[in-house]
Amino acid sequence: MLDSLDEEQRASALLAGLELYELDDDDLALLEGRVEDEGAQSRRGGLPVLAVIGRPNVGKSTLVNRVLGRREAVVLDQPGVTRDRVSYPAEWAGTHFTIVDTGGWEVDVLGLDASVAGQAEIAIDMADVVMFVVDGRVGATSTDERVVQLLRKKGKPVILAVNKIDSEVFEADAAYLWSLGLGEPYPVSALHGRGSGELLDRVIELLPQESSIATDKDRDVPHVALIGRPNVGKSSLLNQLAGENRVVVDEVAGTTRDPVDEVIDLDGQSWVFVDTAGVRRRVHLTHGADFYASLRTQQALENADLALVIIDASVPLTEQDIRVIGSAIEAGRALVIVNNKWDLVDEERQHELKLEFEEDLPQAKWASRVNISAATGWHTNRLTRAMRQALDSWQTRIPTGRLNAFLGELVAANPHPLRGGKQPRILFGTQAATCPPRFVIFATGFLDPGYRRFIERKLREEFGFEGSPIQISVRVREKRAFEKSARKRGR
Repeated sequence: MLDSLDEEQRASALLAGLELYELDDDDLALLEGRVEDEGAQSRRGGLPVLAVIGRPNVGKSTLVNRVLGRREAVVLDQPGVTRDRVSYPAEWAGTHFTIVDTGGWEVDVLGLDASVAGQAEIAIDMADVVMFVVDGRVGATSTDERVVQLLRKKGKPVILAVNKIDSEVFEADAAYLWSLGLGEPYPVSALHGRGSGELLDRVIELLPQESSIATDKDRDVPHVALIGRPNVGKSSLLNQLAGENRVVVDEVAGTTRDPVDEVIDLDGQSWVFVDTAGVRRRVHLTHGADFYASLRTQQALENADLALVIIDASVPLTEQDIRVIGSAIEAGRALVIVNNKWDLVDEERQHELKLEFEEDLPQAKWASRVNISAATGWHTNRLTRAMRQALDSWQTRIPTGRLNAFLGELVAANPHPLRGGKQPRILFGTQAATCPPRFVIFATGFLDPGYRRFIERKLREEFGFEGSPIQISVRVREKRAFEKSARKRGR
């Protein structure tokens, strides 16, 4: 590898050569260092959260689509449709926030307190501001009144949206809902957009600049999400690391529903461990308390720096295990896979597990794997080293000069295959962000997925990155028009 001075000189020459190519404003901002590191952004306050709640079929998803300005949330003329995607980035009058579309609540065979109230409490806890949607044609029901009691208990700012007020004729129906005691009712027609501007103006008045929910208070302490399917030993591991029983452990799967934060000192360093609910199945197939528990688990993962994915090593890998690991990679978190219950694993099972990882999880070959027994504490002391290594990799930044020297040597030894008689050429590379590391490569043509994977593999061989995902994006740029014409004249 070239020395650091030669590396910087080479990078400067390559950067100067980019002036001959068509570059947009985003390119220039990136190359001039005007793009803030996304990892640094994630450590500041998160976007404020607005939760839209209400009974089934009162028009919550239609109202969410009205706020978004597009048909994003699924809408049907039947109750209980919302189960899948629930969180969307939104903007109004220059203010950005997150809007959460929740499932409708109704009394079931278990009674109001066990179903509706439990779900409402979780949804309210997830929000900075709550928008309570009521059907103006129907008026307040007993279910609405019980939810109002929960809202008062939580003390969150609440906006009362009275939907289906399609004309002035029905505005008197909205006025009746002053009786709920939630302040001024805002009449709105989610279907036609009537009154939505006034409603959103009030939302912006109440939303904080930074969320008190979406961002943890102390970001200097690494946050670790314990995730996995039910009954793999997440709570047992947390208790073992803490040296005492801090969370409830039971053989019945699904004991944990709300994320539980615990600050634990390990080897002279403080960590915030978040014990989460087990991921049972796909979110759109869950319902009731499990549905909201899955949302809280996803939120805990997005707020974490590192994911400890716990699996039961004594049994074959399941689709849920693979999906949980995939969700951690997709979220861009540092990753350590914990093979728990290793005291129940014999030599034959060890061989089977190795084959399962090779066949079912080739996308996670870079993840650290630690074999432990949470029940006995065997080898749990090895977790700290793996977690530190994964976090260090997650925060690693490669100097631009060294990166381009690496790319130059790589391409010289292994050029990209010809495509349509032409060979794409890498012009310049830079690291756009950390947490996770994200690299942007400027090239004269599209780079095949296989060649991108080859670059990633070589990046890991050269720089490590064990325990951290790597994101590589390619920007194809052509020479400026006058450069093309000058080249033709030269011929």
